[in-house]
Amino acid sequence: MTLDQLRIFVAVATRLHVTQAAHELNLTQSAASAAIAALETQYRTLLFHRIGRRIELTEAGRLFLGEARAVLQRAGEAELMLSELAGLRRGKLAVAASQTISNYWLPPVLWRYRQHYPNIELTLSIGNTEHVARAILGGSAELGFIEGAVEDTALRQTDIAVDELTLVVAPGHRWISTPPAGSADLAAGPWVLREAGSGTRQVFEADLGGLGLKPADLRVALELPSNEAVCSAVEAGAGATVVSHSVVAAALQAGRLCRVPLELPPRRYALVRHGERYLSRAAQALQSLILRGEPAG
Repeated sequence: MTLDQLRIFVAVATRLHVTQAAHELNLTQSAASAAIAALETQYRTLLFHRIGRRIELTEAGRLFLGEARAVLQRAGEAELMLSELAGLRRGKLAVAASQTISNYWLPPVLWRYRQHYPNIELTLSIGNTEHVARAILGGSAELGFIEGAVEDTALRQTDIAVDELTLVVAPGHRWISTPPAGSADLAAGPWVLREAGSGTRQVFEADLGGLGLKPADLRVALELPSNEAVCSAVEAGAGATVVSHSVVAAALQAGRLCRVPLELPPRRYALVRHGERYLSRAAQALQSLILRGEPAG
């Protein structure tokens, strides 16, 4: 059994499509099929059911998939450690960030990092806070950046910045002339909110207790999966929302949105990493740049 065979098996098992897996790995379909057949023949175990033009994992294939992923992850960590013996002259770093951070706070940080370490191949995936946590736990990213909090004890969080949340509405909304006087006014909304799992949504709902409300008290008109969609809906008059001031600064200046006075505590941005995994020198360098304002040695 070789690492190449494991990579091909994992790609095919993930997509349940030999041609797509082969294309991703820059292989021919026949080479990918041959690798799977060699594994099945060598160990006399059927890994896939062939059903017409479809394939499905057998029970043995399903169990083997978890082991194969673990082996490839460990092999990748070993390869990374050896490559770093030459310092930070080459390497890879995958990070994940929630939307507000990735769109507003993180880009200048990554540019500074790029200037210090131009030969590090840097990739960024963007999602909500739950997406970032899954990426770190699954090993597809070494460092994550979130606006909310994660409860998994395998993850370590370090505060790195402070953000201001802002209540905004469209011009003409009743709250511009008569700001909400209490919890009943706030509950009536209507509200346009990010989806469940979003750091912005999580922090706002945690702050509701200080306003005398529970999340279930709010009249939510729309739940949308991005800051841009939320702001567009609010501009169209769908309701009020609470988002990062960075997200709405341009719209406030242009008069497309209006700020409503509401005392909300600041929220913290956090750096997240897996507590039990080796942190590459490339990741250590980014962490050092953020926490101490200087690159690693």
